[in-house]
Amino acid sequence: QVQLVESGGGLVQPGGSLRLSCAASGSMSRINSMNWYRQAPGKERELVATATSLGTINYGDSVKGRFTISRDNANRMTYLQMNSLKPEDTAVYYCNTQTGGMNYWGKGTLVTVSS
Repeated sequence: QVQLVESGGGLVQPGGSLRLSCAASGSMSRINSMNWYRQAPGKERELVATATSLGTINYGDSVKGRFTISRDNANRMTYLQMNSLKPEDTAVYYCNTQTGGMNYWGKGTLVTVSS
C-alpha cells in the first residue's frame, strides 16, 4: 500500500505562484511514476505533469512553461511549482503514483485562482 498526502493549495491572485507538495509513504517499487492531476468543477480529471523514476518529465499542454514538477526521492516528496497562475487553473490537484502495477491517489488539495 502507498499513501499520498498533498499540501500547499490555497487562494492566489491571477499571475501569482503556489508550490504544491506530495508526501509518499508505504511500499513503492524503485521504478515508478509520480504525477499531478487536476479536476475543475464540471470537468474531467486531467494530467498536469508527470515525472518518472527514470528521469522522464512531461507536462499537459495547458501548463507547459508555467508549471514545474520535481522529485526529492530521498525524502519521497514530489513538488509542483505553479507560476503565472490563471483563473482556469482553479481545480482540485491530486497526487498520483503508478508503481508495482498499482495506481494510488491522494485526497487532493484545492487551488483557487481569483482576484
